[in-house]
Amino acid sequence: MSKAPAPKTDDIAALPFEAAMKELEEIVQRLERGDVSLEDSIAAYERGELLKKRCESLLQQAEMRIEKIRLAADGKPAGTQALDVE
Repeated sequence: MSKAPAPKTDDIAALPFEAAMKELEEIVQRLERGDVSLEDSIAAYERGELLKKRCESLLQQAEMRIEKIRLAADGKPAGTQALDVE
């Protein structure tokens, strides 16, 4: 029995969120259709896991940069503060 090819990973770190998400969705669709061999399914799943981690990392970075606008008592903007995501 041959071993599944290792997923290529060197390009994932450079992918923007939208590209990583698109590729992840394509992998999910291929796996759901079931039209790939077992070895290819395993490699696709492993790449999908790496893409998922990339997306999660980019989302976490974006959350850390988001700020919300503070309003003064009169309703006018009074500055910004870090967004409380919890």
